[in-house]
Amino acid sequence: MAQGDGDLRAKVAAYKQRVQALEDQDAIENLQGTFGYYFDKGLWGEAAALFTAKGSFEYGQRGVYIGPERIRRAMLLFGPQGLGRGYLNNHMMLQPIVVVAPDGRTATGRWQGMVQLAQPGANGIWGVGVYENEYAKEGGVWKISTLHFYVTALTDYDKGWMKSAYPMEGQSALFPPDRPPSEVYRAFPGAYIPPFSYRHPVTGQSLKAIPQPPDNVVGRP
Repeated sequence: MAQGDGDLRAKVAAYKQRVQALEDQDAIENLQGTFGYYFDKGLWGEAAALFTAKGSFEYGQRGVYIGPERIRRAMLLFGPQGLGRGYLNNHMMLQPIVVVAPDGRTATGRWQGMVQLAQPGANGIWGVGVYENEYAKEGGVWKISTLHFYVTALTDYDKGWMKSAYPMEGQSALFPPDRPPSEVYRAFPGAYIPPFSYRHPVTGQSLKAIPQPPDNVVGRP
């Protein structure tokens, strides 16, 4: 009987762990979605408050900003607080792959990003990219510890990507980043594969160190 009780307790504990992992995954997806809605509408303060105290924000080749206040100010480079007439900053987040660490304290997430941009006096821009993010649970609440958006392509709304490919913006002279870009690459027609935070689900292979297509961009190893 004692052995049976022990087996039952072990099963219950295992089920609790699985349920907690599912709840954590759901919370992280909601966290990332919340960030997207705030970022879309220029609610920079609200978006920055989703980061940990030492959280980082990296968008394309703009460099790395650290801490909620620095992140909030960096987001002002995308437009005024609350945006305004003539601005569009939509960043739709698709294809989530969220992996929660066994201890339930940290997690990673990869997302596909679809982008629609506009500013007064300029034509619209289409964009695509990949998010590779890290998350941390603090006081029972999930927060973003690292947000890294790898820009895949930017193009003129009317011409399309085969006739118009925009380069990424570099580091701001108006509000320089805390660190330079963690990885140097070019957007389309360049080809760059952001390292995968998760392992291959069938083979277990790590895809963090992927051979990259050749590119002579300065700063690439």
